[in-house]
Amino acid sequence: MTDITIKGAGIFGLSIAWACVQRGASVQIIDPGGAGAGSSGGVVGALAPHVPENWNPKKAFQLESLLMAEQFWGDVAKAGGKSAGYARTGRLQPIADAHARALALRRVETAQELWSDNATWEVITAPLGHWEPASPDGHLIRDTLSAHIHPRQACDALVAALLNAGVHIQHDGPDKGAVLWATGVAGLEALNARHTRTMGSGVKGQAALLRYDAAGLPQLFAGGVHLIPHLDGTVAIGSTSENTYDDPTSTDPQLDNVIAAARAAVPALREAPVIARWVGVRPRARSRAPMLGPWPDRSGHYIANGGFKIGFGMAPKVAQVMADLLLDAKDTIPKGFRVEDSL
Repeated sequence: MTDITIKGAGIFGLSIAWACVQRGASVQIIDPGGAGAGSSGGVVGALAPHVPENWNPKKAFQLESLLMAEQFWGDVAKAGGKSAGYARTGRLQPIADAHARALALRRVETAQELWSDNATWEVITAPLGHWEPASPDGHLIRDTLSAHIHPRQACDALVAALLNAGVHIQHDGPDKGAVLWATGVAGLEALNARHTRTMGSGVKGQAALLRYDAAGLPQLFAGGVHLIPHLDGTVAIGSTSENTYDDPTSTDPQLDNVIAAARAAVPALREAPVIARWVGVRPRARSRAPMLGPWPDRSGHYIANGGFKIGFGMAPKVAQVMADLLLDAKDTIPKGFRVEDSL
């Protein structure tokens, strides 16, 4: 007997499937493109928190998820024998001027209040090294909450863990049991077609992978781009956010600008070869928060969508609350995340 049918083998679909399987549910996953075929097959994987101020349910949810990540991805790796490339090495950000430094210093106290002993946010004197970005103010923001993951490896790790639990990804098949739709941009388009109000849209992103070994060092946010030192000796940089675009399947000079900005921020990357270019369209819900819960006008159907930019960081907590809902009818989805909040 199949308890749950999951449509979509991106990060939300795979993570929710894993959480349900761990609780003893029988699950089938259907995706004609296979695992990570959409925006979850990217290269960046920044698991970075929102700034510690103006606290709201979205930031609280994300904090819980980031703190769950090490255990979540450790269990996945143990079950399937494949690493997700997860590492909590923190993040560095250059400070532009005295005003920005004063703002960063005020956030030291709010981080201590909101993050407690789980992580720190601090302002440090910019050290001289090959990896630290140039800072106009001479100082850097350093937080110890940020982590990173390799998206493609993470999807592969979940597939391996699920396979060892007897769950295969199918290209098609009949729905059985409750049906969860985690179908990204296509899912948002289906919702838009059923409602007069736009529920969400796709945002094109372009990113690149460079050959440079900075494994174990902090991720950077500098020059307007994320720089992620993956554990496999590559650095991912990205990404663009394009609300309008002509071609969703190819990179263009906008990615060249991202690469140039990364090399300007970290001179050590100037000669690092580009080994891959990535493009994808990411699902952004109208509320900007993930869209979770029952599909309002389809009994027995559920939605997990809208992981734009933060899908991998939110995945452990999204998997937990959706497994609660699907298996135990326990609704712990916060206000602002519910599907009906976008109606």
